[in-house]
Amino acid sequence: MSITGPGSITAANLMAQTNMFNQLNTLSQQLGTGEAAQTYSGLGSQAGLALELGAQLSAINGYSGTTTPVGTTLSIAQSVLGQLANVGSIVSQSITQQGNFTLDNNGQTTIQATAAGYLDQIFSLLNTQVGTDYLFSGSATNQPSVAQTDEILNGNGAQSGLTQVIAQRLQADQGASGLGRLTVGGTSPNITLSQDGSPFGFQLAGVNSGLTGATVTGPTGSPPTISIGLGSNPNPGESISFGLTLPDGTSQTITLQATTNSPPGANQFTIGADATATGGTLQAALTTAITNLAQTALPAASAIAASNNFFSVPPQVVDATGSPPDYSTAMSLTNGTSANTVFWYTGENGSTPALQTATAQIGPSMTVAYGMRATEPAITSLIANVAALAASTYAASDPNAQASYEALCRTVQNNLGGQPGAQSIGDIQAQVASAQTAVTNATALNTQAQNTLQDMLQGFEGINQYQIGEQILTLQNSLSASMSVTARLAQLSLVNYLSGVGG
Repeated sequence: MSITGPGSITAANLMAQTNMFNQLNTLSQQLGTGEAAQTYSGLGSQAGLALELGAQLSAINGYSGTTTPVGTTLSIAQSVLGQLANVGSIVSQSITQQGNFTLDNNGQTTIQATAAGYLDQIFSLLNTQVGTDYLFSGSATNQPSVAQTDEILNGNGAQSGLTQVIAQRLQADQGASGLGRLTVGGTSPNITLSQDGSPFGFQLAGVNSGLTGATVTGPTGSPPTISIGLGSNPNPGESISFGLTLPDGTSQTITLQATTNSPPGANQFTIGADATATGGTLQAALTTAITNLAQTALPAASAIAASNNFFSVPPQVVDATGSPPDYSTAMSLTNGTSANTVFWYTGENGSTPALQTATAQIGPSMTVAYGMRATEPAITSLIANVAALAASTYAASDPNAQASYEALCRTVQNNLGGQPGAQSIGDIQAQVASAQTAVTNATALNTQAQNTLQDMLQGFEGINQYQIGEQILTLQNSLSASMSVTARLAQLSLVNYLSGVGG
């Protein structure tokens, strides 16, 4: 027979109390931290799943941290693009509201001075930064997008700016004879009109004759030539038209009408005694008409062409030879160099599409492209037209100045209105808006995924505070009772125990 004494009972009670103390400590930690365990090993068989859920949540949190700065960048870009479009509208409206042709001391009108101010605003907008990143520099976000306005317009030392490039281009377009690189030749009654084979000045687009007895061919050959042979005198009122293409791609038509008046009126030629005499007056009228056009419409088109070339990357300039260079006889354009031309764009200009120069992953399977360059066609078109207006100058003594200025204004206004098929700033804004929508959608999906994952993790790692509280209270009561019994047993001696049994 075995006898279990008070010592063995107390030992068993103490062991139970230790277990209860450990449980109470664990429950207290859970209640204090809100977590079921301090380490994944404490989760037992659920540890692997909890680890996987935690990794997914961490990734989603990372995507959420990306969407915020990307969204901010896109919002600022949208604002800048809106302001750029607004500048174009304002300059166009100012041309419509122009008053008298009055030149200041710089040889410019009030509208031109205003355009110069808006050009500076355009360049400031293109140098917008988000944080430390330049918005319109492509992938080179640590570099300014464009050079300083004064350098772009007026040059920097040996580097030509737009003003110099416009002057050089006008010399090349007008040519040494002032006929826009055309030659009126032939021996009457046979007349020719020829180009010189350069890309400058007027280009022959066609001829349309209504002259009785005239044989007309061309433009054919290299360089192109139009030939007119008068077999007899035309009738009064009959006309011949010459189509010309200007340096900026616009067109002009010279129409000359036969008349018996002597001297003839504007754009007329006098019918002579025979075809030979008439051919001479036709040659003279054609020369006069081309000269007038070379002093009015041609300078405007030349300024636009020069500006378009200057604001390309790299800039294009007239390839002149001699010392000093003779631009009036130049036969081609060439790339400007950093030694002789201001490079207006100072960002990155690789082959990657502008939008793709900055990308970000904003979700498990969602990537957004949000890069931009100042060299986008819609932006350079805006710059080139406003800059051509801002950089051109006129002489008060020039009788053709007002006509040339008005031709430039018409061209700039037409170009700022947009051309069919050409990129507009609205097109860029639409791309930005699409990226903004993607970011908004990704943010909503990420938030939903975060909430779901957190709820799932809470099921494994979290605790029910009310349940833990009840368990602690139960343990405390049990522990209190056990300690009371243990204390009483610990006070018993063998004599007391046997006395109690014998009694």
